[in-house]
Amino acid sequence: MRRYGKHTDEDDIRSRPNRKGNRPRTNIRPKHEDAAEGMVLTVDRGRLTCLVEDRTVLAMKARELGRKAAVVGDRVALVGDLSGKKDTLARIVRIEERTSVLRRTADDDDPYERVVVANADQLAIVTALADPEPRPRLIDRCLVAAYDGGLEPLLVLTKSDLASPDKLLELYGDLDIPYVVTSREELENGDAADRVRAHLDGKITAFVGHSGVGKTTLVNALVPEERRRVTGHVNAVTGRGRHTTTSALALPLTGTDGWVVDTPGVRSFGLAHIDPSRVIHAFPDLEAGTAGCPRACSHDEPDCALDAWVEEGHADPARLYSLRRLLATRERREGD
Repeated sequence: MRRYGKHTDEDDIRSRPNRKGNRPRTNIRPKHEDAAEGMVLTVDRGRLTCLVEDRTVLAMKARELGRKAAVVGDRVALVGDLSGKKDTLARIVRIEERTSVLRRTADDDDPYERVVVANADQLAIVTALADPEPRPRLIDRCLVAAYDGGLEPLLVLTKSDLASPDKLLELYGDLDIPYVVTSREELENGDAADRVRAHLDGKITAFVGHSGVGKTTLVNALVPEERRRVTGHVNAVTGRGRHTTTSALALPLTGTDGWVVDTPGVRSFGLAHIDPSRVIHAFPDLEAGTAGCPRACSHDEPDCALDAWVEEGHADPARLYSLRRLLATRERREGD
């Protein structure tokens, strides 16, 4: 049925009002070309503390980013109130492309991938030589995650006054990983911090390790003006430490242009997200030998071309053993 007459005027036509009282949505989003650049220092319950020039700014993620989350180390673009004053809030409107990503899952059966740190250059794996006992499988898993994510590994062995580092260093000698060995006395008097700092200058370094190994104590020594929470103790029954760091935090390294990222202590390091084919990139002396491998080769099967490559003298057999040990670490639990 015709509602209006033959000669209707536009003013006579009623339009349905917008019940929400706002403008209709559009797919066109602003480009935010004038947005300021910043770096995410820490994340706490949806609020992100960012470094913008020489001041810290509290920000939240813009709705237009959807499910994409920013993590510590991310380079971001911010708009809004960038003064950094109390009770002000900026908006993160863009997350720049990452150069590296350290990721883990809760365990090998967990499909949910957690990004721990973005854009780090180096992963410092902190391990005590005793109290608690070292866990080589956890170190292996951290190495795989570092190689997969594009980070260079660094071994930091603590409490050398309680046990010798020789056996553990021999296990990783063929991987050519730089290392620092420290004692409890050196941690207290600052000598350990000085030797570790020599490996950190000009880099963003994420520190990872299970609780009780002295990771936060070392970070406190490296960045004394940014003391983290008090260190915990090791449980005499379980041999595990108490978590003293509850969120990742990026801290400027004293006296250099480097950064230290202190991460929460871990008791497991799942690798469900890891593509084993990317781990070979950390072994350039072996990578060329994979040209003759069958498709989807696991590099630990009878038809793998790496065996012939090593037999022909192109690489050290110990390097192939190390590669296969790391690739097999997904099949083993950290405590094995």
